[in-house]
Amino acid sequence: MAKLEIPWEVADGIVVAALKNHVSYLKEEIRLHTEEGEYLHPEDYHNSMVHLIPSMEKIIAYYGG
Repeated sequence: MAKLEIPWEVADGIVVAALKNHVSYLKEEIRLHTEEGEYLHPEDYHNSMVHLIPSMEKIIAYYGG
């Protein structure tokens, strides 16, 4: 069976790109909620602001993003 191998630098780049994309999504979701009044469940707002975004930004920085 053939196997696929990618360099760890490429794997890290994929992870960083995915994390950056998701952080952008979360920030846009929060912007829409705060600036345009779109509904966002209070628990989702809190979780994004307090846990998800800060944690993802630390991981992105760790990977050099």
